[in-house]
Amino acid sequence: MKKVFLGLLFLSITSIGCFAELPPPTGNITQVPPANDAAAVWAFGQIKEGTVAKHTFIFKNDTQKTVTIKDVNTSCGCTASQVKNKVLAAGEQTDIDVSFNSKNYSGSVEQFIFVNTDNIDKPVIKYVIKADVIK
Repeated sequence: MKKVFLGLLFLSITSIGCFAELPPPTGNITQVPPANDAAAVWAFGQIKEGTVAKHTFIFKNDTQKTVTIKDVNTSCGCTASQVKNKVLAAGEQTDIDVSFNSKNYSGSVEQFIFVNTDNIDKPVIKYVIKADVIK
């Protein structure tokens, strides 16, 4: 977990615009389970330039109150997202469908998805997608 945090901290400091240089992914593609107090990460691994890669994150309301998703924003126009259900009772969950269009990209890419809620304690939840785009 410490390595993931340090890696994300380093990447957030070195990221510029919609394109960030990252070391190529290694090992198996894994998903960090979404935790509303930390970034959930999905690595697509290597994808061919021009591919539209898709993933679904699970957003869970882990509070004792109803939470409303006000909006979902992405860090770049190349990334789109859609929420299935915007009002979640305590313990409910919903899908957040994310797609990344790799057209005109090459190398390592990292994009962010920001879920804005009415939860005062955690108003913004961040998800991360990564890919190594090859020509």
